[in-house]
Amino acid sequence: MEQKVKFKNRSWEVAAILQFPQDFDEKKKYAAIVCAHPISSCKEQTSGHIYGKQLAEAGFVTLAFDASYQGESGGEPRYLEDPAMRVEDFRCAADYLTTLDYIDENRIGVLGICGGGGYAANAAMTERRFKAVGTVVAANYGRIMREGDYTAGAAIKTLETIAQQRTAQARGAEALIIGYIPNSQEERAAAGMNDIDIIEAIDYYKTPRGQSPNSPNRLRFDSLDKVIAFDAFHLAEYLLTQPLMIIVGDRPGAFGSYRDGYELFNKAASQDKHIHVVQGASHYDLYDQPKATGEALEQLIPFFRKHL
Repeated sequence: MEQKVKFKNRSWEVAAILQFPQDFDEKKKYAAIVCAHPISSCKEQTSGHIYGKQLAEAGFVTLAFDASYQGESGGEPRYLEDPAMRVEDFRCAADYLTTLDYIDENRIGVLGICGGGGYAANAAMTERRFKAVGTVVAANYGRIMREGDYTAGAAIKTLETIAQQRTAQARGAEALIIGYIPNSQEERAAAGMNDIDIIEAIDYYKTPRGQSPNSPNRLRFDSLDKVIAFDAFHLAEYLLTQPLMIIVGDRPGAFGSYRDGYELFNKAASQDKHIHVVQGASHYDLYDQPKATGEALEQLIPFFRKHL
């Protein structure tokens, strides 16, 4: 069972999907899991209709939301990637869950995929209502943007370009909207981008496999200054103390979720922490491929049952 809902962040509404166990009874109390989508994604893709759905079938109430400024959520300007507000979305999701009579406020967990995993870990450091943290191919989006094209000074060059763009916008120019990824394999090949994560991102986002109108591959370029200064794992060695389950695949690509998973595992102050490597799985296999996601859920479901 699925229900579309909205909750407030600042002055706008965040759009979300609530999913319920098959035998749901609103007179009972349930554990809940907030599910966060990858960078450029939306609630109808892996966070909601793969992990959120399967966790609901396992007995949890799940809440998958669109990030502020993106998808069906409100917020202006559109297509903004603002790490501080992405993290605030999680707190607002927890606020919302505590208003539902059928949710046990002491049994709320969080799960994030890709960049949503980085944001989930970051949010849990200061959102103590999250009692357990799960990540799937968690990526530190700030680290990705700081590395840029892996050439010396790439981040500074990007920041200089953003400065020029903001000056142009202040003088009346239109905001620059770019894509997160190439729009086709032909465009990717022409650009010489042959990494597995880029190839599979296009296959996921730009074909019927995963594409959604709420995930239009549009990013406001001048928001990347905020991303470049963001470190999803900053202070994890002090503040991330909740039980932690990290899922990665062993076929690493440019997005770096394999190395980020191990960095998060090594840094986290959690006494109860685990990392599980899905053999033969790429970053995008863990979005929607049944064998890979099934193995991930075999770890996540008992983990959340134990700690929520």
